[in-house]
Amino acid sequence: MKTQVLKIDEDSLALAKWIIEGGGVVAMPTETVYGLGANAFDTAAVERIFEIKGRPNDNPLIVHIHKDYDISTLVEDVPEYAKLLAKAFLPGPLTMVYESKGTVSKAVSCGLDTLAIRIPSHEGAQKFLKFVNLPIAAPSANVSKHVSPTTAEHVFTDLNGKIELILDGGKSEGGIESTILDCTGDFPVILRSGLITREMIAQVAGECGEYVYKDGMRALAPGMKYKHYSPNCRTVLFDFNELEKAVKLYKEESGNGARVYLLCDDKTSKEAKVENVLNLGKDENAIASNLYLKLREGENIADLIIAVAPEKQDGVMVGVMNRLTKACR
Repeated sequence: MKTQVLKIDEDSLALAKWIIEGGGVVAMPTETVYGLGANAFDTAAVERIFEIKGRPNDNPLIVHIHKDYDISTLVEDVPEYAKLLAKAFLPGPLTMVYESKGTVSKAVSCGLDTLAIRIPSHEGAQKFLKFVNLPIAAPSANVSKHVSPTTAEHVFTDLNGKIELILDGGKSEGGIESTILDCTGDFPVILRSGLITREMIAQVAGECGEYVYKDGMRALAPGMKYKHYSPNCRTVLFDFNELEKAVKLYKEESGNGARVYLLCDDKTSKEAKVENVLNLGKDENAIASNLYLKLREGENIADLIIAVAPEKQDGVMVGVMNRLTKACR
Protein backbone atom coordinates (compact mmCIF):
# COMPACT_ATOMS: atom_id res chain seq x y z
CA MET A 1 0.00 0.00 0.00
CA LYS A 2 1.29 3.45 -0.92
CA THR A 3 0.92 6.08 1.81
CA GLN A 4 0.25 9.61 0.56
CA VAL A 5 1.05 12.69 2.65
CA LEU A 6 -1.12 15.57 1.44
CA LYS A 7 -1.77 19.12 2.57
CA ILE A 8 -5.39 19.75 3.52
CA ASP A 9 -7.42 21.05 0.58
CA GLU A 10 -10.61 20.14 -1.28
CA ASP A 11 -8.93 17.29 -3.17
CA SER A 12 -7.30 15.67 -0.13
CA LEU A 13 -10.50 16.05 1.90
CA ALA A 14 -12.50 14.39 -0.88
CA LEU A 15 -10.01 11.52 -0.91
CA ALA A 16 -10.16 11.28 2.90
CA LYS A 17 -13.95 11.11 2.83
CA TRP A 18 -13.85 8.40 0.16
CA ILE A 19 -11.43 6.34 2.26
CA ILE A 20 -13.44 6.77 5.47
CA GLU A 21 -16.76 5.93 3.80
CA GLY A 22 -15.11 2.86 2.27
CA GLY A 23 -14.13 1.53 5.68
CA GLY A 24 -10.55 2.77 5.64
CA VAL A 25 -8.50 4.86 8.03
CA VAL A 26 -6.93 8.30 7.65
CA ALA A 27 -4.30 10.04 9.77
CA MET A 28 -5.40 13.54 10.71
CA PRO A 29 -3.86 16.45 12.59
CA THR A 30 -5.19 17.83 15.86
CA GLU A 31 -3.86 20.55 18.14
CA THR A 32 -2.45 17.88 20.50
CA VAL A 33 -1.11 14.95 18.45
CA TYR A 34 -1.97 13.34 15.11
CA GLY A 35 -4.84 10.83 15.20
CA LEU A 36 -5.56 7.66 13.24
CA GLY A 37 -9.22 7.98 12.35
CA ALA A 38 -12.01 5.69 11.18
CA ASN A 39 -15.80 5.83 11.00
CA ALA A 40 -16.99 5.19 14.56
CA PHE A 41 -20.17 3.53 13.25
CA ASP A 42 -18.16 0.92 11.29
CA THR A 43 -16.94 -1.93 13.51
CA ALA A 44 -14.59 -3.39 10.88
CA ALA A 45 -13.00 0.02 10.32
CA VAL A 46 -12.55 0.61 14.06
CA GLU A 47 -11.02 -2.84 14.47
CA ARG A 48 -8.60 -1.97 11.67
CA ILE A 49 -7.24 0.87 13.84
CA PHE A 50 -6.32 -1.64 16.55
CA GLU A 51 -4.74 -3.95 13.97
CA ILE A 52 -2.65 -1.22 12.30
CA LYS A 53 -1.35 0.13 15.60
CA GLY A 54 -0.92 -3.22 17.33
CA ARG A 55 -3.11 -1.74 20.05
CA PRO A 56 -4.59 -3.94 22.83
CA ASN A 57 -8.33 -4.37 22.32
CA ASP A 58 -9.17 -3.32 25.88
CA ASN A 59 -7.73 0.17 25.40
CA PRO A 60 -10.71 2.42 24.47
CA LEU A 61 -10.71 5.08 21.77
CA ILE A 62 -11.86 8.69 21.64
CA VAL A 63 -14.51 9.85 19.17
CA HIS A 64 -13.77 13.15 17.41
CA ILE A 65 -16.58 15.35 16.09
CA HIS A 66 -16.82 18.80 14.51
CA LYS A 67 -18.08 21.69 16.58
CA ASP A 68 -21.59 21.64 15.09
CA TYR A 69 -22.17 17.88 15.41
CA ASP A 70 -25.23 16.91 17.45
CA ILE A 71 -23.70 15.18 20.47
CA SER A 72 -27.14 14.08 21.67
CA THR A 73 -27.16 11.40 18.96
CA LEU A 74 -24.16 9.74 20.61
CA VAL A 75 -24.49 10.17 24.38
CA GLU A 76 -27.11 10.33 27.11
CA ASP A 77 -27.82 13.43 29.21
CA VAL A 78 -25.01 15.94 29.53
CA PRO A 79 -24.66 17.30 33.10
CA GLU A 80 -24.88 21.05 33.63
CA TYR A 81 -21.24 21.25 34.73
CA ALA A 82 -20.23 19.53 31.49
CA LYS A 83 -22.15 22.12 29.48
CA LEU A 84 -20.26 24.87 31.32
CA LEU A 85 -16.93 23.13 30.65
CA ALA A 86 -17.77 22.70 26.98
CA LYS A 87 -18.58 26.38 26.70
CA ALA A 88 -15.30 27.30 28.40
CA PHE A 89 -12.89 24.92 26.68
CA LEU A 90 -14.35 23.52 23.47
CA PRO A 91 -13.25 23.24 20.77
CA GLY A 92 -9.98 22.41 22.46
CA PRO A 93 -7.78 19.74 24.07
CA LEU A 94 -10.45 18.34 26.39
CA THR A 95 -12.09 14.92 26.02
CA MET A 96 -15.33 14.39 27.94
CA VAL A 97 -16.67 10.95 28.84
CA TYR A 98 -20.43 10.41 28.96
CA GLU A 99 -22.86 7.52 29.15
CA SER A 100 -23.12 6.16 25.62
CA LYS A 101 -26.35 5.75 23.68
CA GLY A 102 -24.76 2.75 21.96
CA THR A 103 -25.09 4.24 18.50
CA VAL A 104 -21.40 3.89 17.64
CA SER A 105 -19.59 0.57 17.34
CA LYS A 106 -19.00 -1.22 20.64
CA ALA A 107 -15.39 -1.67 19.52
CA VAL A 108 -14.78 2.06 20.13
CA SER A 109 -15.23 1.83 23.90
CA CYS A 110 -13.96 -1.78 24.19
CA GLY A 111 -17.20 -2.92 25.86
CA LEU A 112 -17.57 0.00 28.26
CA ASP A 113 -21.00 1.67 28.48
CA THR A 114 -19.37 5.11 28.19
CA LEU A 115 -18.15 7.13 25.24
CA ALA A 116 -15.27 9.62 25.12
CA ILE A 117 -15.99 12.67 22.93
CA ARG A 118 -13.55 15.31 21.72
CA ILE A 119 -13.97 18.46 19.60
CA PRO A 120 -10.46 19.42 18.43
CA SER A 121 -9.67 23.07 17.81
CA HIS A 122 -7.16 22.43 15.00
CA GLU A 123 -8.47 24.12 11.84
CA GLY A 124 -7.48 21.18 9.64
CA ALA A 125 -9.15 18.70 11.94
CA GLN A 126 -12.36 20.72 11.91
CA LYS A 127 -12.30 20.86 8.10
CA PHE A 128 -11.84 17.10 7.89
CA LEU A 129 -14.51 16.30 10.47
CA LYS A 130 -16.99 18.70 8.88
CA PHE A 131 -16.28 17.29 5.41
CA VAL A 132 -16.88 13.65 6.40
CA ASN A 133 -19.64 14.64 8.88
CA LEU A 134 -19.20 11.43 10.86
CA PRO A 135 -17.95 10.69 14.36
CA ILE A 136 -14.33 9.63 13.89
CA ALA A 137 -12.76 7.20 16.35
CA ALA A 138 -9.09 8.05 16.63
CA PRO A 139 -6.18 7.18 18.91
CA SER A 140 -2.72 8.61 18.24
CA ALA A 141 -1.41 7.79 14.75
CA ASN A 142 1.61 5.75 15.73
CA VAL A 143 2.65 2.18 16.45
CA SER A 144 1.34 1.23 19.88
CA LYS A 145 3.72 2.12 22.76
CA HIS A 146 5.88 4.36 20.55
CA VAL A 147 6.21 8.12 21.01
CA SER A 148 3.03 9.91 19.91
CA PRO A 149 3.30 11.81 16.60
CA THR A 150 3.19 15.61 16.42
CA THR A 151 4.04 15.94 12.71
CA ALA A 152 2.94 14.19 9.53
CA GLU A 153 6.53 12.96 9.17
CA HIS A 154 6.25 11.17 12.53
CA VAL A 155 3.11 9.39 11.31
CA PHE A 156 4.82 8.43 8.05
CA THR A 157 7.76 6.95 9.97
CA ASP A 158 5.47 4.63 11.92
CA LEU A 159 2.70 3.86 9.44
CA ASN A 160 4.18 4.09 5.95
CA GLY A 161 2.66 1.29 3.88
CA LYS A 162 -0.04 0.58 6.46
CA ILE A 163 -2.48 3.41 5.64
CA GLU A 164 -3.46 5.23 2.47
CA LEU A 165 -3.50 8.86 3.55
CA ILE A 166 -1.93 11.26 6.03
CA LEU A 167 -3.48 14.73 6.11
CA ASP A 168 -0.63 17.13 6.82
CA GLY A 169 -1.72 19.96 9.11
CA GLY A 170 1.73 21.04 10.30
CA LYS A 171 3.15 20.55 13.77
CA SER A 172 0.68 19.86 16.59
CA GLU A 173 1.48 22.76 18.88
CA GLY A 174 -0.15 21.35 22.04
CA GLY A 175 2.25 18.43 22.04
CA ILE A 176 0.60 16.07 24.55
CA GLU A 177 -2.76 14.35 24.33
CA SER A 178 -6.00 15.90 25.55
CA THR A 179 -7.17 15.90 29.14
CA ILE A 180 -9.78 13.15 29.59
CA LEU A 181 -12.60 13.99 31.97
CA ASP A 182 -15.21 11.59 33.34
CA CYS A 183 -18.53 13.45 33.23
CA THR A 184 -20.78 10.60 34.33
CA GLY A 185 -20.89 11.52 38.04
CA ASP A 186 -21.95 14.43 40.20
CA PHE A 187 -18.68 16.26 39.47
CA PRO A 188 -15.95 15.87 36.85
CA VAL A 189 -13.02 13.49 37.44
CA ILE A 190 -9.77 13.57 35.49
CA LEU A 191 -8.90 10.21 33.95
CA ARG A 192 -5.84 11.52 32.06
CA SER A 193 -4.10 14.85 32.65
CA GLY A 194 -3.36 17.19 29.78
CA LEU A 195 -3.32 20.83 28.70
CA ILE A 196 -6.63 21.63 30.42
CA THR A 197 -5.60 21.38 34.04
CA ARG A 198 -7.45 20.31 37.17
CA GLU A 199 -7.34 23.89 38.44
CA MET A 200 -8.88 25.22 35.22
CA ILE A 201 -11.67 22.64 35.37
CA ALA A 202 -12.43 23.25 39.04
CA GLN A 203 -12.66 26.99 38.44
CA VAL A 204 -15.53 26.38 36.01
CA ALA A 205 -17.21 23.30 37.51
CA GLY A 206 -16.71 24.12 41.19
CA GLU A 207 -14.72 20.98 41.92
CA CYS A 208 -12.71 18.34 40.08
CA GLY A 209 -11.53 14.91 41.18
CA GLU A 210 -8.64 12.84 39.87
CA TYR A 211 -8.84 9.11 39.20
CA VAL A 212 -5.91 6.98 40.36
CA TYR A 213 -5.32 3.90 38.21
CA LYS A 214 -3.91 0.79 39.90
CA ASP A 215 -2.39 -2.24 38.20
CA GLY A 216 -4.96 -4.88 37.31
CA MET A 217 -7.83 -2.43 36.99
CA ARG A 218 -9.78 -2.00 33.77
CA ALA A 219 -8.71 0.94 31.62
CA LEU A 220 -11.44 3.60 31.61
CA ALA A 221 -9.57 5.81 29.14
CA PRO A 222 -6.61 5.73 26.75
CA GLY A 223 -3.14 6.04 28.26
CA MET A 224 -4.00 4.36 31.56
CA LYS A 225 -3.02 0.74 31.44
CA TYR A 226 -0.15 0.15 29.04
CA LYS A 227 3.37 1.36 28.33
CA HIS A 228 3.18 4.44 26.14
CA TYR A 229 5.19 7.22 24.53
CA SER A 230 8.46 5.24 24.45
CA PRO A 231 11.38 6.06 22.10
CA ASN A 232 13.32 3.30 20.38
CA CYS A 233 16.39 3.66 22.56
CA ARG A 234 17.30 3.27 26.22
CA THR A 235 15.85 5.86 28.57
CA VAL A 236 16.25 6.75 32.22
CA LEU A 237 14.50 9.42 34.29
CA PHE A 238 15.94 11.44 37.19
CA ASP A 239 14.09 13.83 39.49
CA PHE A 240 14.85 17.55 39.17
CA ASN A 241 17.04 17.43 42.31
CA GLU A 242 19.13 14.55 40.94
CA LEU A 243 20.96 16.49 38.23
CA GLU A 244 24.36 15.57 39.67
CA LYS A 245 23.53 11.86 39.36
CA ALA A 246 22.21 12.39 35.82
CA VAL A 247 25.39 14.17 34.72
CA LYS A 248 27.54 11.46 36.33
CA LEU A 249 25.68 8.78 34.35
CA TYR A 250 25.97 10.90 31.20
CA LYS A 251 29.76 11.06 31.58
CA GLU A 252 30.09 7.36 32.44
CA GLU A 253 28.03 6.20 29.45
CA SER A 254 29.72 8.67 27.10
CA GLY A 255 33.10 7.44 28.31
CA ASN A 256 32.06 3.90 27.37
CA GLY A 257 31.35 5.04 23.82
CA ALA A 258 27.57 5.44 23.99
CA ARG A 259 25.78 8.31 22.28
CA VAL A 260 24.12 10.00 25.25
CA TYR A 261 21.73 12.97 25.27
CA LEU A 262 20.25 14.86 28.21
CA LEU A 263 16.51 15.63 27.87
CA CYS A 264 15.60 18.58 30.08
CA ASP A 265 14.23 22.11 30.29
CA ASP A 266 16.28 25.17 29.42
CA LYS A 267 17.24 25.97 33.02
CA THR A 268 18.55 22.46 33.67
CA SER A 269 20.39 22.46 30.35
CA LYS A 270 22.42 25.50 31.44
CA GLU A 271 23.18 24.01 34.84
CA ALA A 272 24.22 20.61 33.44
CA LYS A 273 26.92 22.00 31.14
CA VAL A 274 27.04 18.93 28.89
CA GLU A 275 27.43 18.85 25.12
CA ASN A 276 24.47 16.78 23.94
CA VAL A 277 21.14 18.25 25.03
CA LEU A 278 17.54 17.80 23.89
CA ASN A 279 16.22 21.14 25.15
CA LEU A 280 12.49 21.12 25.92
CA GLY A 281 12.20 24.90 26.36
CA LYS A 282 11.70 27.49 29.07
CA ASP A 283 8.08 27.20 30.21
CA GLU A 284 5.41 24.54 30.69
CA ASN A 285 3.66 25.15 27.38
CA ALA A 286 6.94 24.91 25.45
CA ILE A 287 7.90 21.75 27.36
CA ALA A 288 4.55 20.11 26.56
CA SER A 289 4.77 21.17 22.91
CA ASN A 290 8.31 19.84 22.50
CA LEU A 291 8.24 16.64 24.57
CA TYR A 292 7.34 14.14 21.84
CA LEU A 293 9.26 16.10 19.21
CA LYS A 294 12.47 15.83 21.24
CA LEU A 295 11.90 12.18 22.18
CA ARG A 296 11.53 11.39 18.48
CA GLU A 297 14.60 13.44 17.65
CA GLY A 298 16.53 11.71 20.42
CA GLU A 299 15.80 8.16 19.35
CA ASN A 300 17.40 8.89 15.97
CA ILE A 301 20.68 10.15 17.41
CA ALA A 302 21.07 8.58 20.87
CA ASP A 303 21.78 5.20 22.38
CA LEU A 304 20.61 6.56 25.74
CA ILE A 305 18.33 9.46 26.65
CA ILE A 306 18.79 10.69 30.21
CA ALA A 307 15.71 12.69 31.16
CA VAL A 308 15.69 15.14 34.06
CA ALA A 309 12.26 16.15 35.32
CA PRO A 310 11.47 19.89 35.52
CA GLU A 311 11.17 21.39 39.00
CA LYS A 312 7.65 22.69 38.29
CA GLN A 313 5.27 19.73 38.31
CA ASP A 314 1.80 21.22 38.76
CA GLY A 315 -0.65 22.57 36.18
CA VAL A 316 0.19 21.42 32.64
CA MET A 317 3.28 19.71 34.03
CA VAL A 318 1.10 17.03 35.64
CA GLY A 319 0.30 15.79 32.14
CA VAL A 320 3.90 16.20 30.98
CA MET A 321 5.21 14.17 33.93
CA ASN A 322 2.61 11.46 33.26
CA ARG A 323 3.95 11.08 29.71
CA LEU A 324 7.62 11.45 30.64
CA THR A 325 7.37 8.84 33.39
CA LYS A 326 5.73 6.32 31.04
CA ALA A 327 8.23 7.08 28.27
CA CYS A 328 11.10 6.21 30.60
CA ARG A 329 9.72 3.02 32.13
